[in-house]
Amino acid sequence: MRKLNLSVLVSVVMILISFSVNAQDANTILKKMDDVMYSPKDMVGKTKIVLIDKAGKEKTREANVTQKGNDKRIFRFTAPSSQAGIAVLSLPDDVMYMYMPAFGKERRISSSVKSQNFAGTDFSYDDMESKPYAEKYTPKLLPEQDGVYVLELTPMSPKSTYSKLIVKVHKTNYYPTTMEYFDRGKKKIKEAVYQFTKIENYWNAAEIKMTDLKKNHVTKMLMSNVKYDQGLSDDVFTVRKLKQ
Repeated sequence: MRKLNLSVLVSVVMILISFSVNAQDANTILKKMDDVMYSPKDMVGKTKIVLIDKAGKEKTREANVTQKGNDKRIFRFTAPSSQAGIAVLSLPDDVMYMYMPAFGKERRISSSVKSQNFAGTDFSYDDMESKPYAEKYTPKLLPEQDGVYVLELTPMSPKSTYSKLIVKVHKTNYYPTTMEYFDRGKKKIKEAVYQFTKIENYWNAAEIKMTDLKKNHVTKMLMSNVKYDQGLSDDVFTVRKLKQ
């Protein structure tokens, strides 16, 4: 009996140690991924947005993106003329505003609509939020695959539209290669595929391809003219600037 109890105790200790190491590794990997995606002091760039429907028909839009740190971002459409001026401002503490030129005023985006698609794309308002993943999700390390770590991310907020994300992270450079999104019924509904290139000292998501599996619809975001560490002021990220 004594030997049995000792054996059980050793097994429990090993399980606890394994769990602790696994959790630490998962958190470390996610933190490194966030560092890759949010390490620049600031960033400005242009985005080409290509919408592809199930018949293969394409629509193209253009936008400017301005970001500071990991919690301030303005995304503003510049073309076509029907979309020009529409903008979203992301601020700390889950605060987001949208500006519609046709109405001439901004409105705050409530948490209840963050699951909705942003301006006809396959990205939700929540996907567009400028916030590190480690602040939104609890990570769990899954079995590795060739060249990538695999993380299961569980939302910290019960209001999240997702039940989990499965993220593959490049083992050497720690940028995401794919993200799979699952709804509250644990069904896979979207998938994002990333292509990163290095600009100066930073890895840049040159292309993100988001596929809505329900609608068989695709949105591609292609970044260009990216510049980092421009010394942007906090004044750029205000509601007043959003309307200009």
